[in-house]
Amino acid sequence: MLVILTGPEIQRQVGAGRIIIDPFRPEQVRPNSYDFALGTRIAGYDDEVLDVSVKNRSWQQEIGPDGFVLWPGRIYLGHTVEVMGSDYYVPIIRARSSIARLGLFIHVTADLIDIGSINQWTLQLFAVQPLRIYANMVVGQVTFWQTQGRIELYEGKYQGSRGPTPSLSYHDFATTKPASVAKS
Repeated sequence: MLVILTGPEIQRQVGAGRIIIDPFRPEQVRPNSYDFALGTRIAGYDDEVLDVSVKNRSWQQEIGPDGFVLWPGRIYLGHTVEVMGSDYYVPIIRARSSIARLGLFIHVTADLIDIGSINQWTLQLFAVQPLRIYANMVVGQVTFWQTQGRIELYEGKYQGSRGPTPSLSYHDFATTKPASVAKS
């Protein structure tokens, strides 16, 4: 049986060191989640067509005091202010409803964070219409779920990430490249 932690239990587990949220702000605890904020850097890709088999060219910049406008049809990478994760619970992240109501998708296809992944999480941001965002604004919420079975901690390529981290899919693709692509 899967169990979601309540907000007070999240706070208790942070105090016990079983959940990491740094910095932790008690006012961001919700009934069954913790609100997280958007970090100070934004990133994106230079090319119109992205290729999973190569390191795609990307850019990164600070979000200034006037914010940053996200444009439809592009994927942007943000990051959480907080370093978060747990060796005991599985985090799942999503947008806050007030942000989603403005047409901003956050981590819509990769909301499950592996147990043991402790990072500033990279957020995949997609706006359905032009939207101005600001550093340090609360954009999402994380829930923590109890597991059943033996725990194997995440040891992947994104462990320890800080700031928005572009896709590293080409690392995986290099070992599993289909023959038709390998000949190109």
